Amino acid sequence: MAQTLSTTGTASSGKSGRLRGNLSVASIVFIVVAAASPLGVIGGPVPLGIASGNGAGFPFSFVIATLVLLLFSVGFTQMTRFVPTAGAFYAYIGTGLGKGLGLGAAFVALLAYLALEAGVFGLFGPGLAELVVSYGGPQVPWWVWAAVGFAVVSLFGYLNIELSGKLLAVLLIAEVAIVLVLDAVVIFSGGGPEGFSTGIATPAQIVSGAPGMGILFAILSFVGFEATAVFRDEARDPQRTIPRATYISLISIGAFYTLSSWVLISANGESEIVALATQNPGTILQSTTEAYLGAAGGHIVQLLFVTSLFACILSFHNIAARYFFQLGHRGVLAASLGRPHPELGSPAAASLLTSAVVGVLVLAAALLRLDPISQFYTWLGGISSVGIVLLLTLTSVAVLVFFARQQPGGPRWQRQIAPGLGLVGLLGFLLIILGNLPLLVGEEHYGPFSYGVLALLASGLVAGVLVARRGSVVFD
Repeated sequence: MAQTLSTTGTASSGKSGRLRGNLSVASIVFIVVAAASPLGVIGGPVPLGIASGNGAGFPFSFVIATLVLLLFSVGFTQMTRFVPTAGAFYAYIGTGLGKGLGLGAAFVALLAYLALEAGVFGLFGPGLAELVVSYGGPQVPWWVWAAVGFAVVSLFGYLNIELSGKLLAVLLIAEVAIVLVLDAVVIFSGGGPEGFSTGIATPAQIVSGAPGMGILFAILSFVGFEATAVFRDEARDPQRTIPRATYISLISIGAFYTLSSWVLISANGESEIVALATQNPGTILQSTTEAYLGAAGGHIVQLLFVTSLFACILSFHNIAARYFFQLGHRGVLAASLGRPHPELGSPAAASLLTSAVVGVLVLAAALLRLDPISQFYTWLGGISSVGIVLLLTLTSVAVLVFFARQQPGGPRWQRQIAPGLGLVGLLGFLLIILGNLPLLVGEEHYGPFSYGVLALLASGLVAGVLVARRGSVVFD
């Protein structure tokens, strides 16, 4: 039997201590894809990947990232049936590599998701402020609008997950729809001034410039897809829902990013795209939309860009709250965090703690007068980027070790070959991210922020090993 993390006390409450929900495959897909913020990616990381990566060959980076993550998902979903807990990363890593690393992974995951939730407020606040001003509204500091978004996210996070799922479905459909409309118009018009881009299929273009940077921005665009297992207790049929949601989320995100980045390049022309992306990385999506869909299209994209960021924040809030819930439920943190709301069936106390931590971070950024984008978002995004890829890598190792030691035999492709190939790819991604970490945190070379990110994540792993030595946390 597979080992699962539990405690001598609070974890024994059985089903009465679990979260309640009836999430379908579609609901979970909406939640995790919203975390990836598709419109935000096309308007942000894609121009950056084109400008600092491999130019017209950048869309192929999404193909590589999708294939590697699909290989990872083969082992991840194969192991799902042996990990009957909603702990996600820490449950898988703990089952395969021991409770010390498992708890360390939980702390790293919390750092990563909390950092990203807070950091995206650094994009949301200025984005909403600019939107309001563009419609004749008052000009106020970014943190005022961040506070408004924070209040709404905190409310939805406190309530049952199904309400968040419905809201995220609406927002996600809207943001994906406008980009697909743009894609369709460009494609049916025969492409841009130079026709359709061929960089995605041209080896010389794919390896031009800095392909490693292209891979870097591509892999960061997928953050959030791996969280499907966090919602296991609230899923309608976990053993079917979780694997299906994982594959659908990943394939949908990968296909959308690949197609839309190729169309963005085609719409502007291969010979001009790098210069345009370098000069105006934050506005190229809006200007392209205005060129093909008119001023109304540009306004819609500007509005949906803000709602996309809100959806991203809400998704990561739900994920972080469930990590707090599972750690409280299993005696690692305060037991009150692991008790679901008696009427809502939501991780209410864990959600309030998540809001408190994120609120403190946003307040600190405002009081310290940090630039919301170049400092607050960039620094916290660096923590999240390294943390998530590190956890994906450790999970791949855990899958291979688990099937080698605890469940030998079975299908080799699902339990050995695919996870092994995925691990090789993820190790490559991790090395690329570590090599470019200074860029992610706004430094020219390794300095205090880069080393600080590594020290913080290492502290999380070490803390897990130390906490795991407590007698109240056991595997059974």
